[in-house]
Amino acid sequence: MTDDRESAARNRAVAIWLLVCCALVFAMVVLGGVTRLTGSGLSIAEWRPIIGVVPPLSDADWAQKFELYQQTPEYHNVNAHMDVDGFKGIFWLEYLHRMLGRTIGLAFLVPFLIFAARGDIARSDRPKYLAMFVLGGLQGALGWYMVKSGLVDVPHVSQYRLTAHLVAAFLVYACMFWVAMSLLFPHSGDGRHPWFARSLALMGLISVTIISGGFVAGLKAGKIYNTFPMMGDNWLPPGLWVLHPAWRNLFSNATTVQFDHRVLAMSTFLLIVVFWIRARNVDLPDRARRATTAMLHIAVLQVVLGVSTLLLSVPVALAASHQAVAMLLFTAALFVVHSLRGRVA
Repeated sequence: MTDDRESAARNRAVAIWLLVCCALVFAMVVLGGVTRLTGSGLSIAEWRPIIGVVPPLSDADWAQKFELYQQTPEYHNVNAHMDVDGFKGIFWLEYLHRMLGRTIGLAFLVPFLIFAARGDIARSDRPKYLAMFVLGGLQGALGWYMVKSGLVDVPHVSQYRLTAHLVAAFLVYACMFWVAMSLLFPHSGDGRHPWFARSLALMGLISVTIISGGFVAGLKAGKIYNTFPMMGDNWLPPGLWVLHPAWRNLFSNATTVQFDHRVLAMSTFLLIVVFWIRARNVDLPDRARRATTAMLHIAVLQVVLGVSTLLLSVPVALAASHQAVAMLLFTAALFVVHSLRGRVA
């Protein structure tokens, strides 16, 4: 009995550490959204993972950073009026975003080494933690790969790279959250709940909707058709299939991308409502039932935020909140899936 208690205590400590890392990744995603929305993401035109930790400390340092920025297409096409003081305003947001990424790396690596040395993480489980760390490092490299796309010719990052950067962040978050939940609610080995497949499918749809939102952000598609539920005067706006080949419209046509995101978002919301209504008459674990109700409430808030963001032409505060609540909705759905994977030991 004592060994079981000690094991549970060790698992709880590791789970809390992983959930703290999840919270940091959540903050990273929100800050990344604010950085993009304020036009700060291209302000640092170099990637120095080690020496880049030190910010400009003198007028000469600031002049050197600003000179690098003056060589970018964003400066020439968007911010040619900007002086050093204006540059500082956009620099600090991107700097904080990058510093938070480095902080997450340390917040993961140092406790992991301590837990591993103490034997709190079994040797057989260590590869999956190392995989999380490597994936997080690749996420940083992917972020720079995204930024580079906006430093050549056109002052906008690639919507493909931006969405890949967002998906990678959600993937790191999901891995850590799932392992944390498995430590707190260990599986007894019994079969999955009959609703597991439905919850997994719903989470898949939520994920696809979030991915479509990445393309909306990358193309700034929220800046057009700021009406709801119709797009301008039409339910089906003109120009949905003007690009060739046709598949390019799904990822590179702002009108089509916004239309797809609307359809996916409303379909997801309706299916969440149906899932909640039908789940009321199903024998679900208590934590799954609570998570299902939470998912419904978050979905309502997300729809309100999404429509408000569109109608008001994407104000920073609302757009950032919309992205944050998308991650909360993803978390609730992931929790439902985890709670239906099998009985708790």
